[in-house]
Amino acid sequence: MADSPVLGDYFVIRALENGVQVIGMTRGPETRFHHAEKLDKNEVMIAQFTEHTSAMKIRGKALLYTAHGVIRTDGELNEK
Repeated sequence: MADSPVLGDYFVIRALENGVQVIGMTRGPETRFHHAEKLDKNEVMIAQFTEHTSAMKIRGKALLYTAHGVIRTDGELNEK
């Protein structure tokens, strides 16, 4: 797994409102929540996929900056 191109990838989450939830999910035979953070408006979190983190769930309005581009969780196309 250490040779995976995704393992170690960083991404940035910028909250567009108060109370944005960032939830890390585990790898393995059963997917489980293993970590949660709450961000307030304009707070930024830098996150990384690891041997233990296979997915992130973002709840609330936020911008995600990844190697693949910028993603808005509310579906808008342009940053406000």
